[in-house]
Amino acid sequence: MFEDPVPRLFGLPPGADFPRELLIGLEQRLSGAPPEAWAEVEIWVNTERMRRRIVDLFQARPPRLLPRIRLVTDLARHPILADLPAPVSPLRRRLELGQLVRALLDRSPDLAARSSAFDLADSLAALMDEMQAEGVPPRALHDLDVGNLSAHWARARQFVTLVETWLGPDLSGRPASGARQRLAVERLTERWRADPPRHPVIVAGTTGSRGATALFLREAARLPQGAAILPGYDFDMPAAIWDGLDDALAAEDHPQYRFRHILNDMGLGPGDVRPWCREAAPPCPERTRLVSLALRPAPVTDQWMEDGPRLTGLDRATDALTLIEAPSPRAEALAIALRLRRAAEDGQSAALVSPDRTLTRQVTAALDRWGIRPDDSAGTPLPLSPPGRFLRQVAALFGRALTVEALLSLLKHPLTASSPGLRANHLRWTRELELHLRRNGPAFPDGPALTGWAKGHEDGRKAWAAWLAEALDGTDRVGTEPLSTHVARHRQLADILAAGPETEGSGALWLEEAGLQARAALDLLEAEAEAGGEMTPADFSTLLDSVLRDGSVRSAVEPHPGVMIWGTLEARVQGADLVILGGLNEGTWPETPPPDPWLNRQMRAEAGLLLPERQIGLAAHDFQQAVCAPEVVISRAIRTAEAQTVPARWLNRLTNLMDGLGGNGGPEALAAMRARGRNWLDMAQALDRPATPLPAMRRPSPRPPLDSRPERLSVTAVERLIRDPYAVYARHILRLKRLDPLVRSADAPLRGTVLHKVMERFLGRPLDPDPDRAQADLMAIAYEVLATEAPWPAARALWRARLGRAAESFLRDEARRQAEAACIARERPGAARLDSGFTLTAQADRIDRRPDGRLILYDYKTGTPPSLKAMEAFDKQLLLEACIAERGGFEEIPAAPVDHVTYIGLGQPPKTVTNWLDDDLVARSWAELGRLIDRYARPEQGYTARNRIQKRSDITDYDLLSRFGEWDETDPPEPEDVG
Repeated sequence: MFEDPVPRLFGLPPGADFPRELLIGLEQRLSGAPPEAWAEVEIWVNTERMRRRIVDLFQARPPRLLPRIRLVTDLARHPILADLPAPVSPLRRRLELGQLVRALLDRSPDLAARSSAFDLADSLAALMDEMQAEGVPPRALHDLDVGNLSAHWARARQFVTLVETWLGPDLSGRPASGARQRLAVERLTERWRADPPRHPVIVAGTTGSRGATALFLREAARLPQGAAILPGYDFDMPAAIWDGLDDALAAEDHPQYRFRHILNDMGLGPGDVRPWCREAAPPCPERTRLVSLALRPAPVTDQWMEDGPRLTGLDRATDALTLIEAPSPRAEALAIALRLRRAAEDGQSAALVSPDRTLTRQVTAALDRWGIRPDDSAGTPLPLSPPGRFLRQVAALFGRALTVEALLSLLKHPLTASSPGLRANHLRWTRELELHLRRNGPAFPDGPALTGWAKGHEDGRKAWAAWLAEALDGTDRVGTEPLSTHVARHRQLADILAAGPETEGSGALWLEEAGLQARAALDLLEAEAEAGGEMTPADFSTLLDSVLRDGSVRSAVEPHPGVMIWGTLEARVQGADLVILGGLNEGTWPETPPPDPWLNRQMRAEAGLLLPERQIGLAAHDFQQAVCAPEVVISRAIRTAEAQTVPARWLNRLTNLMDGLGGNGGPEALAAMRARGRNWLDMAQALDRPATPLPAMRRPSPRPPLDSRPERLSVTAVERLIRDPYAVYARHILRLKRLDPLVRSADAPLRGTVLHKVMERFLGRPLDPDPDRAQADLMAIAYEVLATEAPWPAARALWRARLGRAAESFLRDEARRQAEAACIARERPGAARLDSGFTLTAQADRIDRRPDGRLILYDYKTGTPPSLKAMEAFDKQLLLEACIAERGGFEEIPAAPVDHVTYIGLGQPPKTVTNWLDDDLVARSWAELGRLIDRYARPEQGYTARNRIQKRSDITDYDLLSRFGEWDETDPPEPEDVG
């Protein structure tokens, strides 16, 4: 098959459809050969997807015997390693290392936090596996010149020595996949040297970025009938640039660096790499030359000035190139989806290539509106599948108090109570329980709270609540236990919750592909549990999440055959009519290299390990491969929700180079690329724009029928009627009440409720004459009330501190108040009727009686009390309570004149505002109330939204209902008869 001298290195240019060109090259070389010659060919590829594509291409051509197609990653399972013990599973390796790291941290807790044990174990395992794969002995780390990093290295060395001891002095104990692959390559190449295979051996599509793979590639190329085919080899790069790629620290982020490294190891030059096919040419040679120049190493980008003007055909290079610069990730996803839809309509094969899984999921969701399901190579991550989410939610129950949010999210999961015939009642009772918990709590529901809610009902919810209470009993008391116990308890609870009440089995939890994979993950965890030792519930939850992350689920629905989503690895060896490169921003593509807790760049270079820039170089090669495809769309979002983004360095280089090529038409070509991108963005924007403009909502002022208007309001509702009549309309006429929050927060209303309960209990006993003891009594009551009403330790501490700072001033004034008058009522309801029949109601915080029989009304405020002017105009609560008191409206308190009313502010600073009710203020307030109610008893009076709101920045419960924002307070109200 081969007559060329060894070693044989071939290449295919960037943008070439690698599997198709591979097959064409084989046909050229085996033309005229007997049929069995095809079966003798042995091809090694780097991904399963590439193997499948090669097979598909073979089947689409004339019938012939299929070559042997193997995966480079399968070398770790090669029969040549039959004498070695079976490989240790990555999970068991992680568990064993985790135990060792935890033991070390127990002995030396200053080294790192114990919660980081598994992360450190993973990082150490990766380091040792890398050393084994790259052939770096342990002594290389001990011989490093650490200089002034000795303190850090001394800590790191304890961990490294720990693993070194565990693996053995030559790291051969418990070999992982990387070590087994290198060992297989070494044994296989040794056999090849002694007895070279007589059939063709081709290593195709790998960049040789890892030591073991590079060694395999080099040895295969030296075989009598061996060859290696490099993907995306830049035949246009000058020799001087190739010569500048020798320094790893300066050049490893270049897309062609790995090939330079291979050439050096084989003693070859760039010119020794020959095209695999006689007609092998990039889809667009002009674009290939443009991209090659743009990606020159940073130290020599001054060559743009010299070589740039010699570029020709920039119009042809960019004719099939589109640049989308979207204002947001959502706009980017929608524009990409539209382009994919157009490709599907035109019969083009199209692929979105991006490492950004959030973007690919957004594009998938956008395509769903047209019924297009793309063929996503990554599938759905198992933790995000229904069984994965369910198992993670169950694991999160252990070792912590059950919150309302955690309970309801679990009950609403589609796999909870998923046995036949149970789901309808389960959802019904879940809804009823949610409404109860929103209104009444508690913040941490337990068994008695659940069974107490169901008490008195005979509709079947008692059995449901008893099942739920029994299932969740004791989850908060789980502590540090063996991993096997955690796994067994977790599986048992998952089965119980998935089955439902009074039902055996596990419902639909383990059905379909996602369920089967989730069960396999739990089975693996159970099989390796004895290696995990003891751990906390939080550690178990983290471990389960990491185990599930190893799996992915492909959709059971048949995807569209011409719309694909690829990761960058799959894109290296795939071909499509249209390639879309999405998410080209720094930090996304290329990704930011993860921090290495053990070795810095210089230490890695000295030890012969891979540099962090390796991933950036591979990503650069992926970009160079993809951007040279026949038709390409490049997209990025200019801004995320948090901040402005930075374009990917390669896109930056490309646009900067084109901007500077004024004599070649570069700026015009770039403008045309952007114009094509803006066209797709405009279409995406138009897609969400209504066909006809919708008029803005006018400021509402509904006029309901008179018989629908309220005949009874509280004093606080009257305040609301003055400031925001629309809120009274929505609450008391439409009967719309804001749904209580799912998760109670430490907000101002709750702080007010807590304060009133504290005051009610404190004033229910005699005031201690000793100020210190009185303050101690007040703070003790506050502690008890906060313990039951505020389940947030931070909020409790803050509120206690605030009350403590105000306590001295409050107690001093309270002693004076009690000397002046006696408290006769606390939290006392009251009501009074107007002549029109309207009833005013109130709940007085506190009422005192002076020796002369006159009354004093108090109200407690956690914030700033209203001023005297505000009391007369808007905040009429205490004035209206005085009106009720003077008419004998409070229960068991005869009518009496009110001496004064006082707001007691316990904020910072404490403030008391007293209104002495001069100028017959109580009578005037009653008369004003009558005029206000009479005005709303007229049909033409509407309930205007935000009529006299205190601050324009205030947010009310009914702003969304009134569509505030489409109008503001400067707009005139629009009266409208309703009902």
